[in-house]
Amino acid sequence: QVQLVESGGGSVQTGGSLSVSCVASGIIFSMNSMAWYRQAPGKQREWVARINSGGTPTYTDSVKGRFTISRNNAKNTVYLQMNSLKPEDTAVYYCNVRLQKDYWGQGTQVTVSS
Repeated sequence: QVQLVESGGGSVQTGGSLSVSCVASGIIFSMNSMAWYRQAPGKQREWVARINSGGTPTYTDSVKGRFTISRNNAKNTVYLQMNSLKPEDTAVYYCNVRLQKDYWGQGTQVTVSS
């Protein structure tokens, strides 16, 4: 079955950097677009970044220039490097793949303090 397992995250002060990773199994990883979403307390889950099977990334406007999504097909892993972090980036970050339905990881907490 499809399984997405995130790791990384943690706590950092404003302006710091963190990275999160997601290892996928049960899919042909190289053929699928992968995405990162986040959900802050009391808010809806929002899309953050996506990387297609060819390696082309797209980003939501609020993270452009600060976040970088990448993938390693040999390791079935997608990454999100987050720089210049702001308190509003505080959220649980989820890995996502959309097949016949959406699949999600368990999430990993990112906390940015001012």
